[in-house]
Amino acid sequence: MKKRSKRYNELRNKVGQGKLYTLEEAIKLLCELKAAKFDETIDLAMRLGVDPRKSEQMVRGTTVLPHGLGKAVRVLVFAKGEKEKEAQEAGAEFVGSEDLIKKIQEGWLDFDQAVATPDMMGQVSKLGKILGPRGLMPNPKTGTVTFDVAKAVQEAKAGKVEFRTEKAGIVHCPIGKLSFGYDKLKENLTSLAEQVNRAKPDSAKGTYIRSMVISSTMGPGIKIDPLSLKELKPQ
Repeated sequence: MKKRSKRYNELRNKVGQGKLYTLEEAIKLLCELKAAKFDETIDLAMRLGVDPRKSEQMVRGTTVLPHGLGKAVRVLVFAKGEKEKEAQEAGAEFVGSEDLIKKIQEGWLDFDQAVATPDMMGQVSKLGKILGPRGLMPNPKTGTVTFDVAKAVQEAKAGKVEFRTEKAGIVHCPIGKLSFGYDKLKENLTSLAEQVNRAKPDSAKGTYIRSMVISSTMGPGIKIDPLSLKELKPQ
């Protein structure tokens, strides 16, 4: 069992074991439990009533959080010609084609999101084993394989996040920084939860959003009652 610090244990004792908090209570408590000297990232974990082993029950999507993620996002774009210029004008830090593919194959990965034009995917697919496990592979389902590279770059920099079910049907996603405070964290969390709710597969039966936990980088998890997000209308 992983040994926890004295500071962590003190914070955990302030969170009721097994208690379900309303959305408002959970975020207020989170803001009171500052666990580190740096600006911690806030994560939301949602356990869904789906079986991710079945392709028709895989939940996946993207959303642009109202207040972003609170960090600078370095965007790489695989493109040529006019699309290369378009990406640069939209603010992409790295733009290129074969040169970037070679650089990544040699071990360079100093970027946060990757976008590619459809005509580049034949070559970019060579990077699947490198980018795939890191969640960096461009994908048409998430809007990162597109000829509208300007829009893709702008959305990435505005705080676009991708969510997808992992093992046991859990979705993990960052929703901002602790310094955002109550209002911004609440809006970002609600926005993400609404998108996950809309992505419910038709074949999913029973309760869809089964549990929700919010936590900071160094802090304990705080359980949220999904029923407190009335706009989600849990099934």
